[in-house]
Amino acid sequence: MSLYTEFQGGSEVALSKIISHIENRREGYQEVLSRLYRTGGRMYRIGITGPPGAGKSSLVNRLAGLAAEAGHRVAVICVDPSSPFTGGALLGDRLRMQDIPLDKGVFIRSMGSRGSTGGLAAATSNVTVALDAFGFDTLFIETVGVGQMELDIIDACDTVVVALVPESGDAIQALKAGLMEIADIFAVNKADRAGSDQMVYDLQSAMEMKAVHSEWIVPIVATQATANVNLDELYRHLTAHKAYLEKTGLLAQKRAEQLKKKVERVLVKSIQRDIDRTLLNGAVLDDIVGRIMRGEDDPYSAGQALFRQYKFGS
Repeated sequence: MSLYTEFQGGSEVALSKIISHIENRREGYQEVLSRLYRTGGRMYRIGITGPPGAGKSSLVNRLAGLAAEAGHRVAVICVDPSSPFTGGALLGDRLRMQDIPLDKGVFIRSMGSRGSTGGLAAATSNVTVALDAFGFDTLFIETVGVGQMELDIIDACDTVVVALVPESGDAIQALKAGLMEIADIFAVNKADRAGSDQMVYDLQSAMEMKAVHSEWIVPIVATQATANVNLDELYRHLTAHKAYLEKTGLLAQKRAEQLKKKVERVLVKSIQRDIDRTLLNGAVLDDIVGRIMRGEDDPYSAGQALFRQYKFGS
């Protein structure tokens, strides 16, 4: 029995092997993705992002459990810091998800960020294709917290939840980092701490301007994930945002934009690889640099000449 046949038969072992194949970009992974792409398109993708210490894992624990209880087939991707030696995730698949009862059937996968500038693993969006094709209808993606806010999660998700905590200046940092622009829902987590009411007020004030330009009013929910406080309310806002996107046609529009960006990335990478192989090999580039250093050429003219050579083959 082939791996793909086992995958179609519902084998999570086969799913894990295919994910590893995609994540590590082994030979033939693009052909695998091409096959999987034609059988998906139904999974709803929820991103949980925010600074370190915001309790993102606890939020994902609770929300994934609620989604499973509601009858959804749920998967979770945890984007972890990568090992500097292996590139693999430092945290285990279930280490941070230990609060989810195993009998709820939630599939959990950790992925290494591999130094991705936004913290979101470069292969994450490809892995979502496999999870979608396998039949999951709800996916939670938790981003890595390594000291910088992640904005690239918006390219892999339909709904983005930004988790913040009081007493840390997170609201101001979120404003500076641009998270205000991508947040569909705010979770002020660890709301039993001092300053939570003020943070909610500050966020509401900041969101008033955005509300003028959108029918969706960004909810701000004060939560205590570890104590399961207001997680039901947060989950209701998730389902409400999905309904809003579907009703307005924004879901299809957002996914079309995401696919456009993905096609552009594939095209640019393919061209870059071809240029590296044909025009920027050592001898050619060394000759150009030598001419520039001797004052016989300049980087702009040389670059344009290489572009014409690549475009017209002359």
